[in-house]
Amino acid sequence: MENIAQKQQKVITRFAPSPTGFLHIGGARTGLFNYLFAKQNGGIMILRIEDTDRERSKKEYENSIFEGLSWLGIKYDEFYYRQSERTALYQRHIEKMIEKGTAYISKEDGRDGKRSEVIRFKNPKTKISFEDIIRGKIEFDVSELGDFVIAKDIESPLYHLAVVVDDFEMGVTHIIRGEDGISNTPRQILIQEAIGAPRPRYAHIPLILAPDRSKLSKRHGAVSLLEFRDKGFVAPAIVNFLALLGWHPKDESEILSMSDLIAQFSLPDVQKGGAVFNMDKLRWINREYLERMSEVVFSEHAERFMPEDIKNAEGYSLKTLNKLRPLLLERISTFGDIRELAERGELLYFFSQPLYEKETLFWKGEGNPDSVREILRALSGMLDKIPPEEFGEEYIKQKIFPFAEEKGKGSVLWPMRVALSGLPKSPDPFTLAAFFGKDETLRRLAVAEKKL
Repeated sequence: MENIAQKQQKVITRFAPSPTGFLHIGGARTGLFNYLFAKQNGGIMILRIEDTDRERSKKEYENSIFEGLSWLGIKYDEFYYRQSERTALYQRHIEKMIEKGTAYISKEDGRDGKRSEVIRFKNPKTKISFEDIIRGKIEFDVSELGDFVIAKDIESPLYHLAVVVDDFEMGVTHIIRGEDGISNTPRQILIQEAIGAPRPRYAHIPLILAPDRSKLSKRHGAVSLLEFRDKGFVAPAIVNFLALLGWHPKDESEILSMSDLIAQFSLPDVQKGGAVFNMDKLRWINREYLERMSEVVFSEHAERFMPEDIKNAEGYSLKTLNKLRPLLLERISTFGDIRELAERGELLYFFSQPLYEKETLFWKGEGNPDSVREILRALSGMLDKIPPEEFGEEYIKQKIFPFAEEKGKGSVLWPMRVALSGLPKSPDPFTLAAFFGKDETLRRLAVAEKKL
């Protein structure tokens, strides 16, 4: 393939994941940084599937790469097929290297005792240096690498050769990858020189670390990217968070859209040290995005996480769910938190009459049904006098609070709360009454009175 793109000196980055595991946070951040740099320079990003490890590569892992990028809104401009489909191209380069003497066939004893042939690179044993956009000058003495293997045979290239050939043929101008790729660079530069490929610019981004600065583990967030989606995080928040793992805008802004990132991201300003994965920070950012959502979009997301028993409740409707939005926003950071609230029984009562024992209505140390019944009856009388159009949280509180102070706040507000929610812990009774409205509030107070 003619290397037209490189001749035009257009910025070309590549995201080249290996389908040997699900796309995770670290891989997604690498894809994002490549995408941002390409877009802000009017360039393109290529997606390449590096499946030279045939035994460990799986279709389900590959699918997670496509699905994860799509969910985040990272749009690659070109998809060059899997390395497993480009064998003939690698073979031509291997043959040329053998002809030129930069590679040779070596007969070696395998672990099983059988002799086999491998292709080794003839190491010129020199020093190599390159200028890393993030880390500055990096130098290696490649003599210690020896004559390293670049292919199992003419038709079976290994990682380093395939990567260099692909980057050359695809015209890649900038290689942005994790710092664990630094040690691969000297071998790849040697191969570039051997096949006559121009050297791309390198930028090695910091590893993502756990809060204690140890290697990121599943306990700290090293899980499949799509698991975050399934837990109720929203894509713009994940993109925002990933960008801040190793980079910060000059004005210290925290909430940045994709267009903001394209405008402000600076590869030279990426930090050298490890970037700490902070789940609390991610949840905070996600909550900021939930608050910025329109009522319609919020409800669409929330409904997907609402358990079936709640969606099947008689009083369930999108209208009621929309009305519940302010109360949910006070208690959730992700839509997945809705499931936890539901499991604790803290949501169903918004859509159906709560079930509870009459003893739950008694305030601490009090057990006289007659006195509680009188309190409920008095509350109903006061609330009944409030016009429906004025039945709001502050107005309700204004009318009831003097009575609560006279009789004892716990003695009045506790049974009111339980009558409305059926729970000892819930939003305050003024908030609940305003949510339910005058008719439903009076109906629930009447049900509680009958229990006594």
